[in-house]
Amino acid sequence: MHEQEFHQLVNIEQGLVSPRIFIEPEIYEWELERIFARCWLYLAHESQIPEPGDYVAAFMGEDPMIVCRDPQGHIRAFLNSCTHRGMRVCREEAGHTKAFRCPYHGWTFDTAGKLIGVPRLNDGYFRQLEKEKWGLIEVAQLATYKGLIFASWDPEAPSLDDYLGDMKWYIDLMVDRLEGGSEVIGGVHKWVIPANWKFAADNFVGDMYHVPVSHGSGLALGLISERDISRGFQVSVGNGHGRGGADQWDVESWSDPASPHLKFLYENREEITHRLGQQRAQILLAGHGTIFPNFSFLDIPGFLTFRVWHPRGPERMEIWSWCVVEKKAPPEVKNMMRLAYLAQFGPGGVVEQDDGENWSQCTLAMRGRVRRRYMLNYQMGLGRQQVRPGIPGQTSPTIWSEIGQRGFYRRWLELMTAPRWSDVNTGGESNGRDESPV
Repeated sequence: MHEQEFHQLVNIEQGLVSPRIFIEPEIYEWELERIFARCWLYLAHESQIPEPGDYVAAFMGEDPMIVCRDPQGHIRAFLNSCTHRGMRVCREEAGHTKAFRCPYHGWTFDTAGKLIGVPRLNDGYFRQLEKEKWGLIEVAQLATYKGLIFASWDPEAPSLDDYLGDMKWYIDLMVDRLEGGSEVIGGVHKWVIPANWKFAADNFVGDMYHVPVSHGSGLALGLISERDISRGFQVSVGNGHGRGGADQWDVESWSDPASPHLKFLYENREEITHRLGQQRAQILLAGHGTIFPNFSFLDIPGFLTFRVWHPRGPERMEIWSWCVVEKKAPPEVKNMMRLAYLAQFGPGGVVEQDDGENWSQCTLAMRGRVRRRYMLNYQMGLGRQQVRPGIPGQTSPTIWSEIGQRGFYRRWLELMTAPRWSDVNTGGESNGRDESPV
C-alpha cells in the first residue's frame, strides 16, 4: 500500500471509516510498524516491581518484553529475546531475580541487560566475543507518570509528557486522587478473542451508545445505573486519546453504605477535592477512556480496571486486565473492589462477555468482500463539539457522541501516513480539528 491510500479509508470530516482497516493483513503490518513500533505503550504499574530485581512480563505490539528494576532500582525494559538465537530468556510472568539465563544455550543477562555469562567462552569463542555488544535489546525511551510505566521504541518520539498531553488531567482522576496514589492488586487476567484490537480501543475511547442495548442485562440486575449512563459527555483530548463519563457526580451519593468503595471515597472527600479541585471531584467516577493506541481504563463506582489490547493479527487480540485500587484504602475495601471487578469485568464478568461478543462478531463480518466496499458510520455528534470551561479537550453536548472515536482514528491516520515522528502533528491538535462546531 501507498501512504496516500489510507486517506481513502478514514475520512474524519465526514465521519466515515472503512471496514478494511479492521481485517486486512497488509494494513495490520503497517500498524505494527507505524503505530506499535513508535508510539508510547503502557507496560506495567510501578507497584508490580517495587524492589531491585523485581520483574514482570509485558508486550509492545507483538514483541515480548521484560520490565524490571536494575540493581540501582531504575526501571528498565528489554526485549524478552536472547541476542544469540532469539529464545525468550524469561518464561515466568513475574518474579524476582538477579539475572535472566537463556534456557537454550545458557547466555545470561543481568537486570541491567548486560551479557554477563556465556558458556564455552574460552574454547568456543576463544574469548573473542565482544560481550558488551550483545546485551539485551533495550527500549529507546522509558518514562513513568503517576506510577504508570510507558516505553517507546522510537528515539524521535515526543516525550511521554507531551504524548499524554491533556490526558494527564484525566489520568489524575484515577491514580492521584488520594495520597499514595494507586496500586495493582492480584495478578493479570489474560484471554484471547477473535477480534481486531481497534474495536476494543474504539469502544473504551468514547462509546456509551452501546450500553443500554449490549448491557441491558446489567441494567436489569442493577449492576449498571441508568442515571450514570444517561448524563455526561465524551471528550476528544488530543493525540488520539479520549475519555467519557459523568459531567457531575453528587459527592453526597458517595456515602452509599451498600458500596464500601464509595463510602471510603466519601470519608476522604475533602482530600480528594483538595488534590483535584472542585471541578474534577465532580466528574470523578463513571469514567471510561483510551490512551492511544491500546491502553484503556474503566473507573466506575466500586472498582477501577486497566486493560491493554495486545494485537495478535488482524483478527485476534490478547486482552490483559488488572484490578487497580487506591493504595491507602483499607484491605476490606480493596477486596470488595477486586470482587466487583471480577463479577463485572473479569474474563467471565457479566459485562465483559457482552463486549467480547460484539467485537468478535464485528470482526467476523468484516471478512466479507462485499462488506469491505461500504464505509462504517462514525457521525454521531458530528459538528456538535463544545469547549467546556476548565475541561481539557473538545467535548460533546451529551454522553451520546462518537467524538472520541473520531479523534482516535484521526491520530491513527496521521501515524499511518507519516514516515517519521517529525511528520506527525504532536501538538494535541486533533481535539481542535475534529469537526467544525455548530
